[in-house]
Amino acid sequence: MLSERARRLRPSPTLAIDSRAKALKAQGVDVINLGVGEPDFDTPEHIKEAARRAIRDGFTKYTPVGGILALKEAIAETFQAEQGVHYTPQQVLVSCGAKHSLYNIFQVLLQEGDEVLIPIPYWVSYPEQVALAGGRPVFVPTAREEGFRLEPQVLREHIGPRVKALVLNYPSNPTGLTYDRAALEAVAQVALEHGLVIISDEIYEKLLYDGLSHVSIASLGPELREKTVVVNGVSKAYAMTGWRIGWALGPEELIKAMTALQSQSTSNPTSIAQVAALEALRGPQEPLQQMLREFDARRRYLVEALNALEGFRCSLPQGAFYVFPHTQALYGERFSGSEELALYLLEQARVALVPGAAFGADGHLRLSYATALEELKRAVQRIAEALRAC
Repeated sequence: MLSERARRLRPSPTLAIDSRAKALKAQGVDVINLGVGEPDFDTPEHIKEAARRAIRDGFTKYTPVGGILALKEAIAETFQAEQGVHYTPQQVLVSCGAKHSLYNIFQVLLQEGDEVLIPIPYWVSYPEQVALAGGRPVFVPTAREEGFRLEPQVLREHIGPRVKALVLNYPSNPTGLTYDRAALEAVAQVALEHGLVIISDEIYEKLLYDGLSHVSIASLGPELREKTVVVNGVSKAYAMTGWRIGWALGPEELIKAMTALQSQSTSNPTSIAQVAALEALRGPQEPLQQMLREFDARRRYLVEALNALEGFRCSLPQGAFYVFPHTQALYGERFSGSEELALYLLEQARVALVPGAAFGADGHLRLSYATALEELKRAVQRIAEALRAC
């Protein structure tokens, strides 16, 4: 009965871990969930009030498929203010989350058999979405010793005649790495030489630490702007994961095709959520700064605490809210790989985290520090006790 496409599709490992953790909690089990990429902070009050006002005003009908004009203008104005690049509203598409934006991009960009370069480690949905669009993911290795950054020469070695696009995600899920201008320029040069479309996933761009500033690859010159699609949204920076608002900025021809596709699938994003997203962009930014300060404190604690554990080697991430410790020293006689280790820690330590195998990097685990500091301390203590017991 099912199509071949459906039979090949794998569910998201991160959401599967989250579902398992929530199922255990529903049974009364005290599980600490470090598996899901969702801020534990509430959506700021001024954003919620904007949504309530939209409901009171009756703003509950269809909107234009690609989003209300005011939100598209705010997205374009924010990008210009922060990156110095101008987009018109016709070059902006608002969708039901950044994941939806990515899905739309792959669907309108790829022909059957086209290849997409995806650096390892990668967010779990990239290869699945490429495959759903009839494409083939081509994985490009990176080195832990180099901070998992994509090296231009390695990129060149993986470009074949069917390669059409390159996915960049920075700050990265799962590693927390980001790229400075020089590193981006080196990658961009290779992409331009081979005419690649760059899909730049910048959903964590506001979550950077140690005084770092985000540089979008689309800001490096007119040629790159014409070959880049920038993906972003309000989910991570404004604690609005459930509101489902993301967007893409890119060449008008591509955005027009994505809008047509969206008109035949979801139609417009929720009207009320669009008003809330508009307030997130144009309203007070202090709640974001408060959240970032708390994330920074958790980041520092968790890295230091994990490095004190047997078999864990963890670098300090530059952005997002994940750590990606190297745990391969625990494999062999004790665990076959990251999946067995993650399952053991869920069942024995009652701590949910994601195996590195889900991101193409089996020698690691991903832990989210988007949870309270006291919970992180309890989690580390439980992990330590479980490792001593095995």
